[in-house]
Amino acid sequence: MSDLQHFVDIPCPYCGEWIGIVVDGSVDQQSYVEDCQVCCRPIQIHVSVGEDGEPEVRALSQDEG
Repeated sequence: MSDLQHFVDIPCPYCGEWIGIVVDGSVDQQSYVEDCQVCCRPIQIHVSVGEDGEPEVRALSQDEG
């Protein structure tokens, strides 16, 4: 994994299980949908990368988005 890719654990907003995702740190802000690896429901992922290069990740259900 490159220095710009980060492995982040997030809780699924539906089932509450923790899942791992890979975040691309070369993009300052991004939003995309990724299915939960446990319950298969669509999670809206919102990522912003701070000046320190660390990502801040929010995981929302379709209803919250």
